[in-house]
Amino acid sequence: MPLDLEEQEQLDQLKAFWQKYRNLITAVVTAVLFAYAAYSAYQWWRVSQAADASQLYETMVSAIEKGDKDQTLRAADDLQNQFARTPYAAMSSLVAAKIASDAGDATKATNYLRWASKNASDQGYLALAKLRLVSQLIELGTEKDFAEADAILNEKPIAGFEALWLERRGDWYLAQKKNADARKSYEAAWKQLNQSKEFTEEARRLLKVKLDAVGGVAQ
Repeated sequence: MPLDLEEQEQLDQLKAFWQKYRNLITAVVTAVLFAYAAYSAYQWWRVSQAADASQLYETMVSAIEKGDKDQTLRAADDLQNQFARTPYAAMSSLVAAKIASDAGDATKATNYLRWASKNASDQGYLALAKLRLVSQLIELGTEKDFAEADAILNEKPIAGFEALWLERRGDWYLAQKKNADARKSYEAAWKQLNQSKEFTEEARRLLKVKLDAVGGVAQ
């Protein structure tokens, strides 16, 4: 059936539009398809990575149960190297740091905590790694260690961990016999702690002991 003049004009306009913009349209469609393919591939990669990391973490847990320190630390190292972007890597590093510390290897424990404090993808594990690293550095007690701990404590506290940040600052002052500054930090931590329901009674008792030691007032 032949087209009438109006339909023919519309068809001609469509052809002209396509001739003018076909390269742009093709590029946009191609970009969208590539983006979708990349997103799908990334999602598959994340699931695959998490599954493989989970298996390796289970190997680490099994090694811990057997008391095999060397295998435990090897598993933690493999998780760091192969699955750094999964939460399992940070979890294993925190565990490995404790095991290394208990074995008297402060250097290795510190290195595990440093790695987790820089690479943890989960904010909770990141906060724990930073706080434990500060405690470890304070315990080591050299001028360089105190400077590193100070730099961490000067960072913006991770949300939900403000009270513990203040408590560690108090520890930092106390280790240098700056009791007045320690007291202020502990009192500020106590005030912050009382505004949150997320902390255990054990955490409150420990902070209260520190407050009492420097003559602070729990308000």
